[in-house]
Amino acid sequence: MFKEFKEFAMRGNVVDMAVGIIIGAAFGTIIKSMVDDIIMPPIGLLLGNVDFSNFFITLKDGLEVAGPYASLAAAKAAGAVTLNYGYFINTIISFIIIAFCVFLLIRSMNKMKRKEEVKPPAPTEKECPFCFSKIPIKAVRCPYCTSDLKTA
Repeated sequence: MFKEFKEFAMRGNVVDMAVGIIIGAAFGTIIKSMVDDIIMPPIGLLLGNVDFSNFFITLKDGLEVAGPYASLAAAKAAGAVTLNYGYFINTIISFIIIAFCVFLLIRSMNKMKRKEEVKPPAPTEKECPFCFSKIPIKAVRCPYCTSDLKTA
């Protein structure tokens, strides 16, 4: 059973998938940082110094301190039950950016693939200038009309 598992784990597509998942996770953290640290602050500034991560609804006040709470951190410290829709907004924006980046990546790969497919194959036949028959490109005499193609 161990040998069978080793063969399964060492297959090329399993290793490729593992590498893809690891790179995808790293890419996800980069995009999350980009959304949280670069995109959302200017959007919040344009909307009047709004911090989306502090958008929440208190469902149940905390046992230690009653609401309203100034921030999500204060609500969590008080033990309040909250609905964090600001984080959800950040997650949606992150998803849209990741999906757009994946779309651009796949689109560029498809373009490169199409360019490779567009190349016509090298010709293997030519036309006899005397009888207009298809003959091999390396032929020096037409097999149909027996014309000498070196002089043509």
